[in-house]
Amino acid sequence: MIRTLLRRSVAFAILLAAALHVFSQTADPKSAIEQVLHTQQDAWNRHDLDAFMTGYWNSPDLTFFSGAKESKGWQATIDRYRATYTSAGKEMGHLEFSELRIEPLGPESAFVRGVWQLTMSDGKTPHGRFTLVFRKFSNGWKIIHDHTSAAD
Repeated sequence: MIRTLLRRSVAFAILLAAALHVFSQTADPKSAIEQVLHTQQDAWNRHDLDAFMTGYWNSPDLTFFSGAKESKGWQATIDRYRATYTSAGKEMGHLEFSELRIEPLGPESAFVRGVWQLTMSDGKTPHGRFTLVFRKFSNGWKIIHDHTSAAD
């Protein structure tokens, strides 16, 4: 009798642990995506471009649109960021995201809109809007498409 109870308790504990793991993997995509964006913002403000790029899908199929230009692939995207913000005479500034609107499109994809603003050392504040498409991978939510515009 005690063995049966013990087996049932162990089986219940295993099932509960599995259910909690599944729940944690599917729980609230909005919070998970917000966390990716906050992690990116913090990395940018530490001037850690490599950590910032972990929010993007590391694939040749990543797309990044800025103005009339397309960067195709993760490597082209980081190269663009380096040329624009870390090359000689350039600076990254302080990044802030705001007005985030996250709309899940299903259990493994989401559409995100928001505003970005940089505060530069000279007091200038370049800013604009972005739209992102996120996909959930085994290693978390990643940006698979970024369309960023700057205000005139």
